[in-house]
Amino acid sequence: VTMGKGGDTGTELRQRRSATKDNGDGSAKSEREEVLIDGVYYDVTNFIRKHPGGRVLRYFAGTDASEAFHEFHMRSARIDKYLKALPSRPAPPGDAAAKKDPLIVDFLKLRREFEQEGLFDPSPSHVAYRIVEIFVMHAVGLYLVLGAGWFYTGLALLGLAQGRCGWFMHEGGHYSATGRVAVDKAMQVFFYGVGCGMSAAFWRNQHNKHHATPQKLRYDVDLDTLPLVSFSEHVTKMRPRLVNKVWLKLQPVLFAPVTTLVVALGWQFFLHPRHSLRTGHFDELICMAARLALWAWAFSPLGASTAAGAYLFYVWVGAMYIFVNFAVSHTHKPVVAPEEHKDWVRYAAEHTTNIHDSWWCNWWMGYLNFQIEHHLFPCVPQFRHPIMAPRVRALLQKHGVEYDCRSYLQAMVATFSNLHNVGEDAWYG
Repeated sequence: VTMGKGGDTGTELRQRRSATKDNGDGSAKSEREEVLIDGVYYDVTNFIRKHPGGRVLRYFAGTDASEAFHEFHMRSARIDKYLKALPSRPAPPGDAAAKKDPLIVDFLKLRREFEQEGLFDPSPSHVAYRIVEIFVMHAVGLYLVLGAGWFYTGLALLGLAQGRCGWFMHEGGHYSATGRVAVDKAMQVFFYGVGCGMSAAFWRNQHNKHHATPQKLRYDVDLDTLPLVSFSEHVTKMRPRLVNKVWLKLQPVLFAPVTTLVVALGWQFFLHPRHSLRTGHFDELICMAARLALWAWAFSPLGASTAAGAYLFYVWVGAMYIFVNFAVSHTHKPVVAPEEHKDWVRYAAEHTTNIHDSWWCNWWMGYLNFQIEHHLFPCVPQFRHPIMAPRVRALLQKHGVEYDCRSYLQAMVATFSNLHNVGEDAWYG
């Protein structure tokens, strides 16, 4: 567990997390939770449950949430209405949380430059290319399976097309595709539901927590992976009842071929449809059902058992493609203690890995090999990350902050070495 410059100790964070409110008689007081945005404290105590983004709001209680607020909500037309409805007070003079670190000052300057250069602007032609690519890959894959007799080659291509749906829906979930929230949400529902069999709303809820506090114990849901896999010995020790020592010892071998498939099937047939049903997202359930119906219709000439086996192989390829490539970005990086807090920039830089810029890797990872830029500017169309990267690197180097950029092979070695080390710690610990 690490805490570098720009982080708060547990004591400092607890002191600022809550404030007291006088009930008027000078005696009875109650705690309230506040977040600081642009020099103003907003009382979110009664708003947390109503917050459209879920309880992620609580992650910023007592801290300066300005950068996170603007990055998460820059596409929202209603955000000012929400803010004005909340009780507020200006930050008092000398307030420690309101003081901007020089790194943040320079980050905000760089962000303004990127906005002025149009790097946040949507690109309809790029969106069209991504959509056409997905449909073409599916069409060619189906032809290879059903028309040309290239059964496993076609299924593998369909599995990659499923993964491409995952990359594209990620763009929609951050509203960085068309820049119109309603349109991007609808695209995400379709491509994630039909393409991957999963819930867009559940993804947004969980993924925003990851973006808010990457690699933070008890906060980043991407660390909450037991009993199937553990990416940190700290997670293993925090959840001992979920630990199977033999399984974790074998996790570097099991992760790609077994764990990813189990996770994908669990998401498709339990976790995600359950969330859609509980929250009334029936459009998502329709898309998930349409996916299975289309598969059954297309593969019915081959028989039920062959169709089911083909589906498993297709999901297996897609799961390995997506989950392994996501794992290289964070899982081997240091974790943050639950009571520590870092600013937006240091969270993104110190707990994230980039993969070297290359035409094949940019395509293979949907431009999410630029994870540092993506975490700093989640609403930027992802194909523009390579343009931003040199200046982001210069910003971080100016302030002595790590900019971790590796080759694809180096990142894979780091990821699977970490799985091995965590498994060994569980086995011998």
